[in-house]
Amino acid sequence: MVSARYYGSAQTTLSPLTREYVNVDVPVVALPGFGNQWEAELLAEAGFTPLEAIQIATTNGAMFLGESGRIGTIAAGKAADLVVLRGDPSKNISDIENVELVFKDGGGYDSAKLIESVRGEVGLH
Repeated sequence: MVSARYYGSAQTTLSPLTREYVNVDVPVVALPGFGNQWEAELLAEAGFTPLEAIQIATTNGAMFLGESGRIGTIAAGKAADLVVLRGDPSKNISDIENVELVFKDGGGYDSAKLIESVRGEVGLH
């Protein structure tokens, strides 16, 4: 899990706060981006099921941004921005890190080549 490596215990920090939001119908969101994978792992460690964490990272984020008609779920007419993973993050949330292919605007990209192309550049601009 990512939290043990980077953030300490998500169970202690996130669980009471995020579950309380859900109990009063406040949507919990994670916004798109590379860190979104880590956020989903943290949410699962904090007590959300892997499927809830995936929904928070996709559907809820799109709703929060006012873009649910365009992104957040897979459907005809929506943007073809998605990832192909090795594994099943609905059963093992850590599999969310195993990105094989990235599809953006309908084009497919090799994940390893994308990461290598920005090595040493991330955070500099």
